[in-house]
Amino acid sequence: MREILETLLTREGYEVRLASSGAEGLEMARALQVDAAIVDIMMPGLDGIATLDELKRIDDDLAVIMITAYASVESAISAMKSGAFDYITKPFKNDEVVVVVRNAMERRRLVHENRALRQNIQERYHKFANIIGRSSRMRQVFDLIIQAAPSRSTILIQGESGTGKELVARAIHTHSSRADRAFVTVNSGNLPPDLLESTLFGHVKGAFTGAVYPKKGLFDLADKGTIFFDEIGNVPLETQAKLLRVIQEREFMRLGGMETIKVDVRIIAATNVDLRQMMEEGRFREDLFYRLHVISIQLPPLRDRKDDIPLLVHHFLDKYGEENRKAGLEMMPEALDVMMEYDWAGNVRELENVIERAVVLCVGPTIGIDLIPDHVRKSPNFSMPQFNLPPEGISFKEVITDFEKRLIESTLEAAGGVQKRAAELLHIKPTTLNEMIKRYDIRPRRKRSGGDSTEPPSAERPASVVVGPLTPAGLLEQK
Repeated sequence: MREILETLLTREGYEVRLASSGAEGLEMARALQVDAAIVDIMMPGLDGIATLDELKRIDDDLAVIMITAYASVESAISAMKSGAFDYITKPFKNDEVVVVVRNAMERRRLVHENRALRQNIQERYHKFANIIGRSSRMRQVFDLIIQAAPSRSTILIQGESGTGKELVARAIHTHSSRADRAFVTVNSGNLPPDLLESTLFGHVKGAFTGAVYPKKGLFDLADKGTIFFDEIGNVPLETQAKLLRVIQEREFMRLGGMETIKVDVRIIAATNVDLRQMMEEGRFREDLFYRLHVISIQLPPLRDRKDDIPLLVHHFLDKYGEENRKAGLEMMPEALDVMMEYDWAGNVRELENVIERAVVLCVGPTIGIDLIPDHVRKSPNFSMPQFNLPPEGISFKEVITDFEKRLIESTLEAAGGVQKRAAELLHIKPTTLNEMIKRYDIRPRRKRSGGDSTEPPSAERPASVVVGPLTPAGLLEQK
């Protein structure tokens, strides 16, 4: 019987191993990488159900197919509840076995590929320290980081304040060949020109009043590493010219000195202003702009990637919950809804501040809407309708009724047609909402959601099947 199954399944392209008992099959499953097992329920010694249980302990994803006589179908159903993939009753046909095995192998392949995909996403998109996001816009950013990090090209990071430009710069450094060297940050707008140049390039003794000793600059510290200019648009024009020389010639002179110093440093710059407009206004050098703009990374504002807000909220709850010894905090759905509606002018930094405040002030395991600041709760996305009062007046009852109906319709649409969710958004009981829906004869519309499908790659090795012993009653019907 086992030899017939081996011949049949080998012709289908599977690599088959035979076991004469449940115990022998378990040894094979431990020693080999097995994808599926065909096991008879009625076996001497270790029976099929016990063998199934042990196989699932070895590999919970293993597709186990049970074979049983018609009279023992109840046992097969019990096996399904214990984790068997499918069962076949005796007598059976060759085609039936092939189809069941093919389905089992397909399921095994999908499980493995889904796991590999999740691992790939985690490795590729979630290894960037505190850069949190799964939206398509952030995946593009992660891809650019991966592609740009190994090079030595200059990079310009553009985005509004609070979008995480320095985090991206650090991620690029971390994933480059310079990761074991210094990452030096320059706050470009905090210093006057002379002091900024001294900070960057160092100075010689006597370069200016108070320079009683020679001093190295940040470019010296960043040698063989990365130097990050935060808000490069604030750098004065005279300093921009010297910075351009460092990029072009990889050398500089100290303030007040004549000696040329060679340096190997990668420059990453960030800005929250339009440098092209500054060029047109004569406030930023055109040649420096194009030297910096070799690779450009545009960080989206939080309002353009609101799908990432729940992920960010969870991250900051964990962060500040741990800092304040309040682990395990949860955000109430209505509070999260308010945060999803707000446009976050201050981006991720503003969101982080709101969560930190809520964590500090909360006294229980959950954060409700009462802990969200007023300016966030009063979302500009909601406005009361305006009325032009005619001379003869209007019916108060009719206006209120019309407003209630339109408000319920809009809320149902926002909730995807789910009445319970809409009731939560309106802060009323589901029964109350249901009564109003009936009263106003409102028919909720459900939003349809779509998904992406990808064609998984083919397997790199033949699939393998372990075949258990069969009784004469289970002989395959010959083709």
